[in-house]
Amino acid sequence: MQISIKTIVGLILLAGSTMLNAADATLKAGDPAPKLQTGDWVQGEPVKKFENGKAYIVEFWATWCGPCRATIPHLNDLHKKFADKGLIVIGQNVWERDETLVRPFVKKMGSNMTYRVVLDDKSKDEKGAMAVNWMQAAQRNGIPAAFLVDKQGRIAWIGHPSSLQDETIEQVLAGKFDLKKAAEKAELEQKNNDALMKQARALGEQMEAKDWAAAEKTVDEISNLMPEESRAALDSVRIQICLGKADYAAAATAAERLSRNAKSAPMLNQIAWQLVTSKDSSKPEVVNIAHGVATRANELAKDKDPAILDTLARATWMKGEKKKAIELQEKAVSLAGDDKLKASLQKALSSYKQGKLPAADE
Repeated sequence: MQISIKTIVGLILLAGSTMLNAADATLKAGDPAPKLQTGDWVQGEPVKKFENGKAYIVEFWATWCGPCRATIPHLNDLHKKFADKGLIVIGQNVWERDETLVRPFVKKMGSNMTYRVVLDDKSKDEKGAMAVNWMQAAQRNGIPAAFLVDKQGRIAWIGHPSSLQDETIEQVLAGKFDLKKAAEKAELEQKNNDALMKQARALGEQMEAKDWAAAEKTVDEISNLMPEESRAALDSVRIQICLGKADYAAAATAAERLSRNAKSAPMLNQIAWQLVTSKDSSKPEVVNIAHGVATRANELAKDKDPAILDTLARATWMKGEKKKAIELQEKAVSLAGDDKLKASLQKALSSYKQGKLPAADE
């Protein structure tokens, strides 16, 4: 399978670090959380300041951001699960190209996005006060990005919201989270960032050159630079390497391990989609691997994510289970809240009903 440097770097950064320049970050885990400087509240009771005894997730997102939309169900689940235990989830809109789109977007999401949502304060800076004092200060150059604030108003964790584990939230809510250890861990991750970026780019180049032996060695070196709990995501790259070598048994083993350990449904979905749209997708071994990964992604998404159901439907069709594929695609269409997404999913459904595999861009 051909895979780009950009894709490789993206996978590594999603699994490990998303820091722009660690040395320049002035907001880190262990620091007091900056004050909330928000604009208009789109949904939910406004939060003017962090209250002692309550924990907060401040998640930065935008309507135009596909990965942000993919993580909304996860954030909504966290909101529902921990609201009664003292957790407040805030969807902090940032870098929005057209703020008039936010309110109708949230309204259309309905029960799938029930946590608080707020715009940025751009009254004094067009970049937005929250964008500057949180995202820029922490040197986060991509969204979605989440900050977990503990009961004393300190930053306990920063990262991609899909990587935020229930256990971390539970420890914060119980007052048992080791903030010192977390700060030390974050500092180590920051020091590793430059080396991680260098190795990720080398890996992308090696895979494009189909130098599988060198790529396997680099993956192991990258693993040593990443937090232990994030290393499982590297199996997504190992799958690509094994498929490149036509070692389907090893690819299946890596896929099974990844599906068992991964917590991010969007990440699994991305991998499954790459597999079912690759030049090797006609091979039964590749289809079986993709179907297994997509099935696990759907389980994590609780059968409620239309994009994941779309991927699973494609893999199911390619396995020859055409009736089941149509049923999955019909459900994907019914769950789609965005008009553009619904139209795309409906187009794919029409192809299935005509007995054809949809084009990959449908």
